[in-house]
Amino acid sequence: MTNDKDIKRYSAEDLLAMAARGESRTNLAQIDALTEEALERAIAEDPDWRDVPRDWHRSAEAAMPRPKVPVSIRLDADLVDFFRRQGRGWQTKVNAVLRAYANARQGGKSG
Repeated sequence: MTNDKDIKRYSAEDLLAMAARGESRTNLAQIDALTEEALERAIAEDPDWRDVPRDWHRSAEAAMPRPKVPVSIRLDADLVDFFRRQGRGWQTKVNAVLRAYANARQGGKSG
């Protein structure tokens, strides 16, 4: 798990200025030189893509954020611990799990 002190945040303007000064650590020439096979292998070996289905984009939808409503809910302590251990955004993940359940119960409707 990452630590907040290890996370650095930059605005888009900061990143553009850093690239203009030659501070980018991305080797675009190396990326451009990858063959399709090497690129596919790199994606397959990337742990962040491990559980992403190959055709994920077929069911992807652009969605406007819905307004959130503050609630008080009692949950099992181990469930709360599970989500909290995932770090920042854990409540958003709980919301996503509940949304997926609701969508499945409604026959795949998104809201």
